[in-house]
Amino acid sequence: MKDGLTTIVVGVDGTQASLNAFAWAAGLARREHARLVLVYVEQLANPAYWTGVGITGAREAAEAYADELRLDATRYLDPIGVSWEVVHVSGDPARGIESAAEQAGADCVVVGRSRHGRVTRTLIADAARPVVVVP
Repeated sequence: MKDGLTTIVVGVDGTQASLNAFAWAAGLARREHARLVLVYVEQLANPAYWTGVGITGAREAAEAYADELRLDATRYLDPIGVSWEVVHVSGDPARGIESAAEQAGADCVVVGRSRHGRVTRTLIADAARPVVVVP
C-alpha cells in the first residue's frame, strides 16, 4: 500500500486556468509518483451542436483538442516520468470530471479557477474527494 496520492484527476479545456491546473497537477503527480488522468469534457451545450453541420465541426474540433492534449502529455509528462492517460467525455463538465475521478479511483481533483466558477462550485459541493482549485 502506498502512502500518499496514487491517482490525480485534472480537468483540462484549453483555457489558461486549466493549463495552470495541468502544470500544477503534473508537478504534484511527479512528486507523489502518482498517475495523472487528464479529463477533457466536451460540452454539448455549445451552440455548434444545435445544427447538423455544427455537430460535425464541433465534434472534429473536440477530437483535435483531445489529440493535441495527448501530444502535450507525451511531450511534458513522459520526460518527467509521470504515468498518464487522457479521458475524453461529453456532457456537463463538473459531472464528467467527477465521474472520471470516480472511475479512476482518484485521490483528488485539480481544476483551474474560472471567471464564472460554476464547474468549480459544483465540484466542491458534490465531489467525493478533495478538490484543488489553481488560479
